[in-house]
Amino acid sequence: MKRIFAAIKITPDENFLNVYYQLIKRLGHENIKWVKPENFHLTLKFFGDIPEDKVDVICRELDRITPSFTPFKIHIQKTGVFGSRYNPKVIWFGIEDSDYMKGLAEMILTKMDKAGFARDRQNFVPHLTVGRIRRLTDKKHFQQTIKRFEKANLMEVDVHEIYLYESHLQPEGPVYKTVEKFLL
Repeated sequence: MKRIFAAIKITPDENFLNVYYQLIKRLGHENIKWVKPENFHLTLKFFGDIPEDKVDVICRELDRITPSFTPFKIHIQKTGVFGSRYNPKVIWFGIEDSDYMKGLAEMILTKMDKAGFARDRQNFVPHLTVGRIRRLTDKKHFQQTIKRFEKANLMEVDVHEIYLYESHLQPEGPVYKTVEKFLL
């Protein structure tokens, strides 16, 4: 079995890292598992644990999909949380609304569903997970910090390819290995 997902790789620039490290500094006293900068990505489809022979099926489908799309830009902006305001679970950086990127994601979800990889129950919400909240001691300070960064303009990313990653879960955090790259 392999733990697989398709994603857009994000290589953070100086401004992105500045905001990210400011968040860590302001929330350093909280129990938050921060994503390592080399692991930033925008997930298009999480497949989960699949048999190794199914990886070829995914690669064939992505090979068919990606030539239909040209390179494009995404804008990473705003900071928010998943979960309720009083019980947040994830800190994320959001992606400016992009019909083109949503079209790519929708095509991947539809084609993979037809190939036997069921769609997620939730709608596609483009974001980068930057931290997973384990426990908060000062929710008011947390909310004020998120509010301070909620309209942050982080960076623009040129998207030229889609990555298929294998995720190896380790105690210190996941390690991602590129399985295949698919050019747009």
